[in-house]
Amino acid sequence: MTVPRGWQFFMHPGPTNIPHRVLQAMARPTVDFTAPAFVALRDRSLERMKGILKTRVGFVITYAASGNGAWDASIANLFSPGEKVLVPQTGFFADRWANTARAYGLEVEALPTTERRSVDPEAVGRALAADAKKQIKAVMLIQNETATGIRHPIAEVRAVMNRLGHPALYLVDTISSLASYDFRMDEWGVDLTIGGSQKGLMLPPGMAFTAINPRAWEVAQSTRNTRKYWDWRPMIENGRQVQFCGTPPISHFFGLEASLDMIEEEGLENVFARHRRLADATRACVRHWGKGGGPEVYCLDPEFASDSLTAVMVPAGHDADVVRTIAQDRYGVALGRGLTTLQGRVFRIGHMGDLNEPMLLGALGAIELALADAKVPHARGGVEAAMDALRASA
Repeated sequence: MTVPRGWQFFMHPGPTNIPHRVLQAMARPTVDFTAPAFVALRDRSLERMKGILKTRVGFVITYAASGNGAWDASIANLFSPGEKVLVPQTGFFADRWANTARAYGLEVEALPTTERRSVDPEAVGRALAADAKKQIKAVMLIQNETATGIRHPIAEVRAVMNRLGHPALYLVDTISSLASYDFRMDEWGVDLTIGGSQKGLMLPPGMAFTAINPRAWEVAQSTRNTRKYWDWRPMIENGRQVQFCGTPPISHFFGLEASLDMIEEEGLENVFARHRRLADATRACVRHWGKGGGPEVYCLDPEFASDSLTAVMVPAGHDADVVRTIAQDRYGVALGRGLTTLQGRVFRIGHMGDLNEPMLLGALGAIELALADAKVPHARGGVEAAMDALRASA
């Protein structure tokens, strides 16, 4: 029997690698979350999160939950049963958020998006322009669709909403883009932002965030949805979280402080630049593999390719899950699978969070070995193409 040795190269698009510094910060006894020391930690951590989200007018609250919990909280607090929301169909995670809205009794208008392309802001505009009675209460958009590796145009959609003067709220999911590439809550007119701990913030799953601006907070005072557990109102005083909807994620707060320290030491814009550099190298590698009918970057528009992950589509007649299994079992590289209609068609390479050039190049080399073992057509030398991209960006 072969026994694995050395580090596993964990290249999932979330959860992501957890730095030792974060793990060490979290490895401590449980503390009293009502004691002054923890309250101070809570307050300064949530205040520092505003810098990551680039908001001054919004405030940040957190839950012991995955991003799905923050989805629930957004719907429960901002809408009443029977109200209508517009959800561009970006992929698996947009569909799940839409289904959350349906579960709370909302009417969902799903806006189709061309496969392998980003959302068209003008298509959003046409849907809003057709809403003469202003029944659409919100546009709900994923900034980075984790299932496809496609970035979506948050600022451009807001510009269309402003041009039309439509009063809908603007809700944005940043779960797989937060602290990986730019997001500007205030400048882009986002009323509510959803985030999670387990991707760019380099924490384990289990801590979800909601950033709420004054307009969204005002709406939440009078909506009629059932919201006992997720109710913001008892949690917030004067734009500050003072309670939780249960026991808070205590250890996560210590990890979050360490993560924010690391981000601030590197510099947020430098974090974004590192993610772009690693993403460009990954895509250069995949494009090289694709010469002669090999794998392709799933996103067809380079401008909207994600800096957080790359979805790689294998040629017809081949199974992406075979590549994943070989990469994991023979070479110790863990990759994300395709979801729903993309299962077997794509594998996903995460390149966000605590990652550097040697980690990425090692993973890409192992994936090239797995492609050969799986007999997937590809041009050899993808790692050299990735190194060329890194040299060009140095």
